[in-house]
Amino acid sequence: MTKRSWLQLCIAIVCLLAASEARAGRHLEGTWRGTLGEGAGKLRLVLTLARSGGDAYSGVIDSIDQGATIPIDKVSLRANRLTLEVGRVGGAYDGVLGQNDTRLSGTWRQGGVAQPLAFQKDGPGARPPPAERRPAAQLGAPLDVEVPIAPTAFRAGGKQHLVYELHITNLGGQELTLKRVEALVGGRSLSRRDGLDLAGSVLRPGVPDAAGWARLRVGPGLRAVVFMWITLDGAAAIPAGLDHRIVVTAGDGAAETSLQAARIAVRSDALVIGPPLRGGDWVAANGPSHGSGHRRALIPVGGRAAIAQRFAIDWVRLRPDGRTFAGDQARNRSYRAYGAEALAVADGVVVAIVDGIPENVPGLNSRAVPMTLDTLPGNHVIVDIGRGRFALYAHLQPRSLRVKRGDRVRRGQVLGLVGNSGNSTEPHLHFHVTDSPSPLGSEGIPYLLSSFDTGGGKPGAPRRAHRNELPLENDVVTFRE
Repeated sequence: MTKRSWLQLCIAIVCLLAASEARAGRHLEGTWRGTLGEGAGKLRLVLTLARSGGDAYSGVIDSIDQGATIPIDKVSLRANRLTLEVGRVGGAYDGVLGQNDTRLSGTWRQGGVAQPLAFQKDGPGARPPPAERRPAAQLGAPLDVEVPIAPTAFRAGGKQHLVYELHITNLGGQELTLKRVEALVGGRSLSRRDGLDLAGSVLRPGVPDAAGWARLRVGPGLRAVVFMWITLDGAAAIPAGLDHRIVVTAGDGAAETSLQAARIAVRSDALVIGPPLRGGDWVAANGPSHGSGHRRALIPVGGRAAIAQRFAIDWVRLRPDGRTFAGDQARNRSYRAYGAEALAVADGVVVAIVDGIPENVPGLNSRAVPMTLDTLPGNHVIVDIGRGRFALYAHLQPRSLRVKRGDRVRRGQVLGLVGNSGNSTEPHLHFHVTDSPSPLGSEGIPYLLSSFDTGGGKPGAPRRAHRNELPLENDVVTFRE
C-alpha cells in the first residue's frame, strides 16, 4: 500500500468515526412540540422521545386537544432524517432535523392525506430525568395516593385485565419527580411503569400543556393521575387485591424516596350483557385501550371528577370498501350506521331520556347546538340494568326514541335509532356502562358481551369467536344475537 493510499484510508476511517460520533452525540431524547392543521381544526401535538438502547429510540405522541396519548410503533433515524410509524391511527411522519437538532420539519401522512408538520424541541429541562440511582432517603414520600374506583377484572382478547387510576397528590413543599409506579401482589411486582412508559400513562389535571417528561414533575399541592392497565398472563389467577409502590425524587439526580400505599380489593363480578346493536362490520372506535380518548376523559361534575367513559365505545359501521359512508359525506343518511336500531342490553328500567336535540352536519367542527353537560350526549336513553349498573345510549336521532322514563324494557328491545346528535362527528352509537345514571358524572365500569365475533372489515380477514368478553379499541365486531 502506498503512502497516499494509506493516507486516504486513514481519512476515510476518521470520517466514518466522526459521522458515527455525530450520530451517537445527538440528543433526540426529550419533548418536541408542534401543531397539525389550521384554524378551528388544528391540533397541538407533543412528541416525546427516549433512547431505548444503543441507537434505538422509542416514543409517544400526545394530542393535547384530543386528550389522547398515542404510542409510536417504530422510530428510525438515518443521518438527519427521522421517521415515525404510528399504527394505532394509521399515521406516519417523515421529518428532517435542523437547527442543531432542535427542530424537525416534515410531513404527517394519515388516511391518504399529507399535511406539513414541524416540531420544536423544548429546552434542557424537558429531557428525561437522570437514570442513575442514589441511596434511598429515610423518610417516606409526602404523597396522598387514592384509587377512586377499584378495578373489576374483565376478559378481552383472550386475557384478563385490570383497569384503574392512581391519584397522586404532592403534599410536600418542593417539586417531586415520579420515577416508578408498581402494582404489588404479596410484595411481588405485578406491573411496573417507569421512563417513557410512565410518562405516557400520566395526566396532569389543570396543567394542560404538561406533556412528555414534564408530566412527571409534580409541584407542591399538585396532582398526577397515573392510568393503570394491567394485563394478566394467561395462566395467572386474578389477584384478590393490590398494593402500590410509588418512587419519586425531589430533583434531578436526587435520592429516591418510596412509598407503599393504596391497598385495594379487586372485583371479579363483571356483568354479562347482550349486544347494543345487530349485525356485522361494527368498529369499536375509541374503544377500551390504555391510551384511548375515552379512557383518559377525567371530567369534574358536581364537585367530583370521574371517568364515566372508561370503557366506552363509539360504534361506527363499515361499508364493503372500508369507509363508513358512501356518496355525500356531509349527509347523515350517507353513513351505514345511520338509522340502525339501538337495543336494550339487559332487562331494566328507563331512568332518563333526552329527545329533540337536532342532528349535526357530519364533520369535525359542526355542532347543531352549543356543547354543555346536558347536550354532549345528544338524544339519549339511560337504562338501569341492575346491580348498580346503568347503560347509556347516546347520539340518537331526534324523535326516534321508542321508550319513556319509567318504562320497563326487555333485553333486545329497540330503544331508538342511531343518529348524529350532541358531541358527535358522524352517525354512531356511543355506549357505556356506569355506576350511576349521570352520563358524565359517574364511574365507568367494565361489561362483557355475551357473544360476538371479531375480524372482517377487510377481504379475507380471519374471524374469531368471543364469549363473555369486552371488545377492544378498533376491533371489527359482528354481533351474534
